[in-house]
Amino acid sequence: MFARTKKSGKYQYLQIVENKKEKGKVKQRVLATVGRLDQLQSAGRVEALIRSLSRFSEEALMVLSGKSELSASAKKIGPALIFERLWEETGIKASLLEALRDRKFEFDVERAIFLTVLHRLMVSGSDRFCHRWCRDYSIEGVDDLQLHHLYRAMEFLGEELEEEGPKAKKPPVPRCTKDLIEESLFQRRRDLFSNLDLVFFDTTSIYFEGNGGESLGKKGFSKDHRPDLNQMIVGAVIDENGQPICCEMWPGNTADLKTLIPVVERLKQRFKIRKVCIVADRGMLSTQTIATLESEENSTPYILGTPMRKFKVIRGHILADNGPYREIQTEKHEPLKIKDIEIDGRRYILCLNPKQERKDAADRQAIVDSLSKQLKRGTKNLIGNCGFRKYLKLEKGSASIDEKRIADEAKFDGKWVLQTNTALSAEQIALKYKELWRVEHLFRDVKSLLETRPIFHQRDQTIRGHVFCSFLALMLRKELQRQLEKRGHNFEWADIKQDLKALQRVTIETNGIKMSIRTQSQGVCGKIFQTVGLAMPPTIQNL
Repeated sequence: MFARTKKSGKYQYLQIVENKKEKGKVKQRVLATVGRLDQLQSAGRVEALIRSLSRFSEEALMVLSGKSELSASAKKIGPALIFERLWEETGIKASLLEALRDRKFEFDVERAIFLTVLHRLMVSGSDRFCHRWCRDYSIEGVDDLQLHHLYRAMEFLGEELEEEGPKAKKPPVPRCTKDLIEESLFQRRRDLFSNLDLVFFDTTSIYFEGNGGESLGKKGFSKDHRPDLNQMIVGAVIDENGQPICCEMWPGNTADLKTLIPVVERLKQRFKIRKVCIVADRGMLSTQTIATLESEENSTPYILGTPMRKFKVIRGHILADNGPYREIQTEKHEPLKIKDIEIDGRRYILCLNPKQERKDAADRQAIVDSLSKQLKRGTKNLIGNCGFRKYLKLEKGSASIDEKRIADEAKFDGKWVLQTNTALSAEQIALKYKELWRVEHLFRDVKSLLETRPIFHQRDQTIRGHVFCSFLALMLRKELQRQLEKRGHNFEWADIKQDLKALQRVTIETNGIKMSIRTQSQGVCGKIFQTVGLAMPPTIQNL
């Protein structure tokens, strides 16, 4: 049964019609003609009719005139519904509750952490802003949470654990509550066939506007180009499937090459693994690091990028090798040439990307051409230009283009060199190293999730918890992307956030009747609900 308008002459009439099936065909039967539509609307009789009918159906949509006292509110429901499901599926909720089992808090710590993680996923902003942000979202169990509850939850995640044993030494990186959660998550998704045979590791720096805690905030080499501010170093470990495993944190003055060995040792200890092959970038390579990885105590397989300009063996022997390249195909069908070289008992893989080689040569030629034009106008301001200075040769007050430097730089075009102690084929080593881009992508994601500066936390515990919440947000985001890719979807993260936020529940209350109306699904929202196995909330619901 439904209402329709029927045009007769120059007027429209409002009718009540029902569909009836006769002999396999659907026919419409007019039950009543209410009246001429223009007259009903001018007299306000349509609204009166709807109010009258709503007494007999609590599920009826309330179309109300300005004469009624009406209160309405709207809240976003999409983000919480989707990520609450993933929060449980990934085991994060269960692992948190396990860590909280013997603890007594006056508030729901699990809900406070979920609220913080959801906030990191959807917007950028400090934890102070999170407390106000949640008013626009429908999130179960967070109505009674206050700002100090969020800070206390961060502190819980970053609390240092007591080391077992009467003479236990304090480790360089303190063991915290967040470590227990990471280990629990790894065990939950581990099966007889899963292992950390191959892991990718990289670090980044995150700066503070304030001091950065008691020990974490230190000045050091800033990858954010902010050497004037205190910072901390964050390292991330992911497996060969792109799944984040754990994150490590050090004071801001810790050099990259000093983080690799502790990570390897902690991985073996924390996740009960015997062998792990580390894939890391050139910032991790040093003579001492290699010696430690190859020692009998560690005996750790590795694939490390090398700083080509730093090592004489690379500049003088590997790049000058005249042996033939062997071409292989990558996942993206980009040509890649490789060469397996052994020098003094060490194994190196020389890789060449022809496409990148042409780009490097073209970029350099553009600089040289511009430098030639500038030299004709004079040498003023040339020395201060970093791009020009690289190819500028100064002799007795005259300036010219350094042809030898250009030829030397051409040797590096499109190339990178890997050092390894594994028995993997050169093809496997090159392709595995290329997968390190997953960590680089991960850190770009981390940077966006950590755009919560200024970080107001003043203690190491709360800072560690703050960073770990971003890591949990990253795990949820990666899990959603994994499920979407499995179904053949490739959605932009910005579109996912926007369309999930567009799904809202509008609550209307008038004359003692309270109902909710769900807004229409927009863009990719419906496919996301299908992917995680969630049904859309009802369009109209009696409250």
